[in-house]
This record gives sequence, structure tokens and C-alpha cells, in this order.
Amino acid sequence: MQREQSPVRRGRAKREPLSRDRIVAAAIALADEKGEAGVTMRATAGRLGVEAMSLYNHVADRAGLLDGMVDAVFAEVELPTTATDWKQAMRDRALSSRSVLRRHPWAVSLMDSRSQPGPAILRHHDAVLGALRAGGFSVVMAAHAFSVIDSYLYGFVLQESAMPFSGPEELGKIATGILRDGPGEEFPHLTELITEHALRPGYDYAAEFDYGLDLILDALRPDEL
Repeated sequence: MQREQSPVRRGRAKREPLSRDRIVAAAIALADEKGEAGVTMRATAGRLGVEAMSLYNHVADRAGLLDGMVDAVFAEVELPTTATDWKQAMRDRALSSRSVLRRHPWAVSLMDSRSQPGPAILRHHDAVLGALRAGGFSVVMAAHAFSVIDSYLYGFVLQESAMPFSGPEELGKIATGILRDGPGEEFPHLTELITEHALRPGYDYAAEFDYGLDLILDALRPDEL
């Protein structure tokens, strides 16, 4: 007669095997909640319901875990293609990147920090350069364009994530408080900006990203036509 398995054994039997992908996904979920500093081997293992030592069969250390996390974030970004006009390709890629980084704000400071970039990072960079080269940019100008677009992208996301508001309603409360507590005659230009721009119906700070991005893209010029 076959003995019935205990609940503990049944739980172990049904547990999904540990893998690098599962570990990275758990670490990303942890970072989304607590930031990069909250990602430790112990905390990641706890989220998976395993011992910390078991993670080392799949990732070498915390640095290796961060490598995997950043690579996974890059994999979420829509890649530009040479089938699209270079300007539209760069715009779509920047918008996709911003959307991804808003989901994972902890990743901004890590995006270009890895000394051992993974396949998604290399694929991403090669696709961006390829779209620019196909659009008539020389190697040097493609590098310049890539750099200035990403500097704006990362800088805006960092600034946006640090803002003390997440939408028009919260912005309105803060702006109204500034007008109430700060004498308008002492800060006339700030008062003007708040009353004639920030408090205007339909204003959304997020739209500033599109305006700045279009300025950059309109200023860039292919040099191989």
C-alpha cells in the first residue's frame, strides 16, 4: 500500500524549480517595492521561499543579480528597427524606455553601469545604433545622438520620479499652497508660471517629456544623405 505524502512533501513536490529567471523576476519585484537597496540575496530568497545559499547555484553574487535585473529591464523596452524612419524609431524607443523606467524607477541609475552587460543590453544598443546608421548618421554622429537622447531620457525620469506629486490633482494642491504661503510680489515669475501654466486645466507635467524629446530629435541631423 502506497503511503500518502505529508503536506510538506507535497508542497515541495509542487514547487516550481528554482532558476535564474525566477530569481531575477523576484528581485525585480522586490526592487519595485523597496528600491535597489532592498534587494539582497537573503531578501530575494525569502520572497521565493528558499534558503539564500540556493541562489548561488544560479547567480554568482549580488552584482550578478543586479546584472540580470538590468538586462531584464532592457528586454522590456521596444527595440527600434531599420524599417522605420530614424526619428520615429528614436521617439518610439524613448517613449517605451520611459514607460519601462516608470515601472522600475530604481533601474535608472543602473542602466549603463554594468561592466558585464547581458544579451538584452547588447541587443538594445546595437538596435539603436543600427536604426541611426540606417537613417544616415555616421558612426560618430550616431554615438552623439545616442548619448544626448539617453542623457535627456534618464535625466527626465530621475527628475520625474523625485517630484512630490504624481498627477495634476496633487500638483494643484502643492501649487495652491505655494501661492498661498509665498507672496506673489516677491516671486512674480514663479507666480506667473503657476497661475498661467501649472494650474491651467488639462496641464500634465508628463507632457514636458514629449516637448523636450521633439526639440532634441528636430535638432539632430543625419550626415550621410
